[in-house]
Amino acid sequence: MTTTAHSTNTAPFDAASTVQELRATFDSGRTRPLKWRLEQLQGLLRFLEECQTEILDAVHADLNKPSYEGWLGEIGASKVEVKHLIKHLPGWMKPEKIGVPMWMLPSKAEVRREPLGTVLVIAPWNYPIYLLLTPLAAALSAGNCVVVKPSEVSSASSSLIARRLPEFLDADAVRVVEGGVDETTALLEQRFDHILYTGGPGVGRIVATAAAKHLTPVTLELGGKSPVIVDKHAPLDLAAKRIAFAKWGNAGQTCIAVDHVFVHRDVEAAFAKALAKEVKNRYGSEPRKSPDFGRVINANHTQRVASLIDAGGFDEIAFGGEVDVEARYIAPTLLRGARLDSKVMSEEIFGPVLPMVTFDDASEPIAAINAGEKPLALYVFSKDPGFVDRVLAETSAGGVCVNEVMMHVFVSGLPFGGVGESGYGAYHGKWGFDTFSHRKSIVRRPTWLPELPAMRAPYKPWKLGFMKKAI
Repeated sequence: MTTTAHSTNTAPFDAASTVQELRATFDSGRTRPLKWRLEQLQGLLRFLEECQTEILDAVHADLNKPSYEGWLGEIGASKVEVKHLIKHLPGWMKPEKIGVPMWMLPSKAEVRREPLGTVLVIAPWNYPIYLLLTPLAAALSAGNCVVVKPSEVSSASSSLIARRLPEFLDADAVRVVEGGVDETTALLEQRFDHILYTGGPGVGRIVATAAAKHLTPVTLELGGKSPVIVDKHAPLDLAAKRIAFAKWGNAGQTCIAVDHVFVHRDVEAAFAKALAKEVKNRYGSEPRKSPDFGRVINANHTQRVASLIDAGGFDEIAFGGEVDVEARYIAPTLLRGARLDSKVMSEEIFGPVLPMVTFDDASEPIAAINAGEKPLALYVFSKDPGFVDRVLAETSAGGVCVNEVMMHVFVSGLPFGGVGESGYGAYHGKWGFDTFSHRKSIVRRPTWLPELPAMRAPYKPWKLGFMKKAI
């Protein structure tokens, strides 16, 4: 296996040549065997192990991400996915036997999953390791060559990936391309066999438009305003603990983080108190000084999130509200009495600000959710099975957790993906393997079997009658 790193920093970037070289590698057949695929996946595990300190330093430099969050969200989560692929890949690669109609016996049918070819993975900045490595792992498990494009916004992580990742992979089959809009645009002008993009819907439309010129299939992971509903029968302390983790971990910069909360009017005050207590327990009375609270990625995003607070449209700031744009700091913030037509309830927050809306009946949050775009994730806390079932039946979201938040991404057997504005297509586990594979249908018919008379012209009435009965 070739392990010489391919650097994109020592020579001018040529997108066409990069893709052409990867296609030559794919055409050689070297990426198809199980052995090669497992070597690449093992290489990803070695990267996560041997570069652990560098990874944690990089995500801390980019996002002030605490070591615990860095390990869990970047390294640990990636390991879960890669290990699952390694364990199940030999079975997934076997042909899948399919039954045939009786009139076709003794023919045999099967589905073989074969690699698509050369694919492009465009990663975001909020989880710059995990959201690059997991789709890369899926693409490699399917036997593809891959171009990975880390986000230039998380520059320390991008530099680390470009510098170290090729040391652990077949550099003739995997290329890291650093850069910004120009480099991404150049890549999108090329013909790929699949593109997976994680980010916002605006750029997602650009990616889909560019891919359409080549009829390239696309998987889009786009996020959105993921709500949580807290029923009057919810375990409030538990809900507060789990929502605090989802909302203020990584400073709220998680695509499936809780964006806003609908809470029943009867428990609104108690729930707000429980959240305030939980924030103090986690980050102390001055979260800015806590080593466990992250920062917004840059000043522009800090100002954008701050502007959502400044726009008003809520009754009060229950706690938090402090902003330091230069330091990229926004305190964990709860906005009580948020109105549905406010700016903070209309735009994806992607930061540590939580607006809270009260309701009296389940129909209210359900109607509000259905009036907007379908979210990437939806969460509901309640001890009432009827309440939960109604929410599940009457809403649509990419994924759902009941009395929990975000943990569905750790279940590799579940598809991870959006619906509507929050994206389309899915990956994780076998869903990722299938996303980057072509499912080829094969029928085998023995040569000794004579042609069925009913299939030959001239078509007599009895032949049609036979086929009607057979089919």
